[in-house]
Amino acid sequence: MPFFKFDKEKNTSDLKLSDYNEIWSKFCFLDETGNLTDSLDPYFTIGLLKMSQPFYLQSKILYERNKKDFHDEMKFNKLSIKNISFAKFAIDTLFSTSSIGIYSYTTNKNSQYFKDNFNTNQWIAYEEITLKLLDAALAEKEIIILIADHITTPKDIKFEVNTKKNFNSFKGRLALAGVCRFDSKSNDLLQLIDLIIGAINYELKLASGLVSGSKYKIELLNHIKQKLEISTFSQGFHGKNCSIFVEHNGNNTNNPTNEKGPSS
Repeated sequence: MPFFKFDKEKNTSDLKLSDYNEIWSKFCFLDETGNLTDSLDPYFTIGLLKMSQPFYLQSKILYERNKKDFHDEMKFNKLSIKNISFAKFAIDTLFSTSSIGIYSYTTNKNSQYFKDNFNTNQWIAYEEITLKLLDAALAEKEIIILIADHITTPKDIKFEVNTKKNFNSFKGRLALAGVCRFDSKSNDLLQLIDLIIGAINYELKLASGLVSGSKYKIELLNHIKQKLEISTFSQGFHGKNCSIFVEHNGNNTNNPTNEKGPSS
């Protein structure tokens, strides 16, 4: 008999600690690509990978790393002939793992929406997009734990504190148990989400003529789209356990969340 019991009559906000066997706990790994302050790069994407047992996916990748004596960081911007095969293996392993959720949000810094809401403070943009992703990923009777890539922030920015406080307040319950940052160089699951969001951003840059095209980046981009059985990321995508939201110049496509969403 499975440990998790689902009582659809019990409201999520009524759950107590004694109802531990009715609550799923999931891990979310969050990374970003692009630069909110770079005027030459209009696209900024945050992505999130959700799973219940990170150990299984991590151990498969670690086993292959040791087997092939491959210990480099998997990073979309560093794809080359030396690491493309391992990156494709990691993507294959991700999509062969059960109970995985993939969520991403791409904003265009030239859009009126971005200028109206975020232009004066890039850190508010980062926090609010993170909240939108968490809202898209959270299911009923789940409590999630957020592992985010480390980025250097001003001393007055309290991303971990603000994200937990604001998300739980928005949901009206304990939905986010905690937030912790790690250097992505030390975590394969953060590196996996980097590969995915890197591919999304890259396709948008290709379509906009911002990049001429790298053989190995295009190869991985096509590999990921093949796994998702889609032809493009440009219009967003919504499938089982996968929501990809792309905001163009004021035109929001396939928004996976409430348009207003939680606010910081």
